[in-house]
Amino acid sequence: MEISGKIIAVLPIATGQGKNGTWRSQDYVLETADQYPKKVCFNLFNDKIDQFPLGIDDQVNVSFDVESREYNGRWYTTVRAWKIEKGAVSATPAASAPVASFDAAPGAGEGSDLPF
Repeated sequence: MEISGKIIAVLPIATGQGKNGTWRSQDYVLETADQYPKKVCFNLFNDKIDQFPLGIDDQVNVSFDVESREYNGRWYTTVRAWKIEKGAVSATPAASAPVASFDAAPGAGEGSDLPF
């Protein structure tokens, strides 16, 4: 899956020790350029943090996978990025979105008893 937008927050790096050694994880918040902008928090893990250095106001196109896992009876979902392209935002202009037209509603103006 892919999403495009602007980086609005860079959260601190989290580190820990797992069964395979030390790990690093960093979260970023992206805001889309839609008519109604959405905010999406995505994650980079281990060497991807160094491979894709990001800063606030960077325009990006993020390729990601959505992963869910269960822990103690609760489910947690992660948006894990695997490729990031800077400056490659493919925003769809709102003007190109289809617009519904209600001018030619069936039965309108045909002398029906309906109030609309």
